[in-house]
Amino acid sequence: MQDVPRRQIRAAHTDTTITVYQAYGPHLGLPAARDNRFPPAWKRERMTWIKPSFLWMMYRCGWGTKDGQETVLAVEITRDGFDRALREACLSHYKPGVHADRAAWKEALRGAPTRVQWDPERDLHLNPLPYRSLQLGLSGPASRAYADEWTVSIRDVTPLVREVHGLVRSGEEDAARALLPVEAPYPSGPLAHLGA
Repeated sequence: MQDVPRRQIRAAHTDTTITVYQAYGPHLGLPAARDNRFPPAWKRERMTWIKPSFLWMMYRCGWGTKDGQETVLAVEITRDGFDRALREACLSHYKPGVHADRAAWKEALRGAPTRVQWDPERDLHLNPLPYRSLQLGLSGPASRAYADEWTVSIRDVTPLVREVHGLVRSGEEDAARALLPVEAPYPSGPLAHLGA
């Protein structure tokens, strides 16, 4: 994987959709998967973070063992919505060369409905890799659009998470790797405003 760019979106995607991951407590995750939409209790006004990387989500939720993150969801959303979120996003931190100065970054962040963090991608043991994966934060209108317009399907992938984690713990890495979602570079086009 030495040819992987330092910052690149890798995801399971089709011509029209991209799959992102989130983890919730069963009170939100199970109804979302059952009804194929986020329930009314899902707070649409809050910032929500979506992750195209399965293994980064596993790092974040501890393979679905962290409190309030026991139900792992694969959320298939429209590429149109995802692309719009990327276009309107601002980096969550100031980066010289991307922003004219710190004040310009703060102004951009204040007006952006979406924000981006590039976090170290993870291996099967959740160790950091030398390249980064995208986390996309959605707030306000973007969060509402994600829940009510962009979402195509919601699947509970917790059984898969447990199976992969069990194989990793028992040293069966090849078998675990074979079960991972296939993630390929996402054709987002240039993302200079996001440092990629």
